[in-house]
Amino acid sequence: MPDAKLEIQMLHDRVLVRLTPEEGERRSTGGIVIPATAQVAKRLAWGDVLGVGTTVRTVKVGDRVLFNPEDQFEVEVHGQAYVVMRERDVHAMASERTEHGTGLYL
Repeated sequence: MPDAKLEIQMLHDRVLVRLTPEEGERRSTGGIVIPATAQVAKRLAWGDVLGVGTTVRTVKVGDRVLFNPEDQFEVEVHGQAYVVMRERDVHAMASERTEHGTGLYL
């Protein structure tokens, strides 16, 4: 049975996220180029939710979430890196469902 494909299902309050690739250099609003190696403070990252556990209440598959990648567990599946975290470690989410938004859009 080594050739059988097994579907990954998240348990409890866990969320499976695929990291959004970094663009490298960034530009400030004033037009200054910020190299990818420059790091002033801890930087949060955006990722796409691919799976949620049975007790996850707010985040849904397909949402984009903001989180601290340094505090999470990373897992590799077929050469692709994913992050596993608890729902409470998500700082914000971006989705098409507008219930209690900030007025900012990605």
